[in-house]
Amino acid sequence: MELKLSKKITKPDFQGEFTASILAAAASPDIISFAGGLPNPVSFPVEEMDAAVHKVMQEKGAVALQYSNTQGYQPLRAWIAKRYEVLGVNDVVADDIIITNGSQQALEMVGAALIDPGDKILVENPTYLVALQSFHLFDPEVIPVQINPDGIDCDKLQAAIDANPEAKFIYVIPNFQNPTGLTYSREVRERAAEIFKNSNLLVLEDNPYSELRFAGEGGKSFGYYLGEQCCMFGTFSKIVSPGMRIGWICCRNKELKAKLLSYKSTADLHTNIFCQMVLAQYLAAYDLDQHIEKTKVLYKQKAEFMMDCMRKYLPEGVTFTPTEGGMFLWAELPDGITAVDLYRAGLKRGVAICPGDPFYEYERNVRTFRINYSNSTDEAIETGMKVLGEVCSELMAK
Repeated sequence: MELKLSKKITKPDFQGEFTASILAAAASPDIISFAGGLPNPVSFPVEEMDAAVHKVMQEKGAVALQYSNTQGYQPLRAWIAKRYEVLGVNDVVADDIIITNGSQQALEMVGAALIDPGDKILVENPTYLVALQSFHLFDPEVIPVQINPDGIDCDKLQAAIDANPEAKFIYVIPNFQNPTGLTYSREVRERAAEIFKNSNLLVLEDNPYSELRFAGEGGKSFGYYLGEQCCMFGTFSKIVSPGMRIGWICCRNKELKAKLLSYKSTADLHTNIFCQMVLAQYLAAYDLDQHIEKTKVLYKQKAEFMMDCMRKYLPEGVTFTPTEGGMFLWAELPDGITAVDLYRAGLKRGVAICPGDPFYEYERNVRTFRINYSNSTDEAIETGMKVLGEVCSELMAK
């Protein structure tokens, strides 16, 4: 029997194939995986969360086990709105927040609300592979804009907007960008904000990593500069627990918010209210900043150790960008070797990295690759880097 599908997928799910491969590698006990973006379970507040569960069940058990409203648990939304003051955005209120099933659902919701087939959208080049995967569901024309070590290339950004004035939105990750780990400088933020102000673009700012800064100084959210022209995504996956699948959209545009809520009410009615209430109880009873500080100390040690091992074991010609936070390092191979070559050869030796290819809309057989340092033991990091160094040397010798 041949199913008559209602929509023809015109673009192969290139990013989805890599996502499945990354998750499979992370789940295998025989693989040292630097491929995924997994937080370290050592950082999870297990005992505190256990206490929060008991508190919720004792005091509000019937509410936590019942259906709830689409927008999300009000105390949790109020906490998130208040938290935006840390990013210098002082006018966010609880009613601007929609709780989602991780920030991944936020990407899908915005795509469903805004993209018609053939619509133009702008993204950083490279960008988060799952964002590309999500947007592809709605069949847009994706226009990549190059990013530099200090952030998006503003000259190319202006040129892309001038050439595509009908583009619906731009998707950006200005803090510890996934996959590169780069952060926009203040100068780039301010210039990009002025460019956005003079356009009709909605700016989608994804910000899962900014609170994991362990060195240097950060910058203001585009929400500070742009008001309701900027729709901000956030998640608790990197700072509390990924398994709870709780993220959010901060949307101060009433028309867009109504469309997002309409879509979500049909898609899943509401995000898990039990987890929302447990998380809200945890945030009310414990100091999240103290928890994040412990996580940052751990990740700083992991990042520094991995960079030391890369300098020690990777052959000359393999370069990487040092990081000041987040969860990733971005590396580049010398001419003549592709990241897919390294990925395949490394996997045969029990070490997984994530090639740069799925982070680009068009480029293939690239020499860049992403490695995650947050979720490995020091022993695994050193062993894995030794193997990658040997594999790189073997590939370079061919």
